[in-house]
Amino acid sequence: MPVSLDNLENAIRTSIPVAHLEIIDTSNGCGENYAIIVVSEAFEGKNTLARHRYINDLLKDEIAQMHAFSQKTFTPKQYDAFLAKQA
Repeated sequence: MPVSLDNLENAIRTSIPVAHLEIIDTSNGCGENYAIIVVSEAFEGKNTLARHRYINDLLKDEIAQMHAFSQKTFTPKQYDAFLAKQA
């Protein structure tokens, strides 16, 4: 059963304060593969593993229905540095 982009967005936005969110359907529209970028102050003081576990737990029902899922999680300060590096 495919997962909708709206379901993912709602699950994330209702659980943590989001400064920036990108959700990309990498399965060409079938809803089985997603990549996300989440920027939140809720990640302050947490290492990458703790952040990913938090998101995985938050989206456990949705992830169970997917073939592939990847994520990048940043604090607002880290995301600003990431963007500066990309430019």
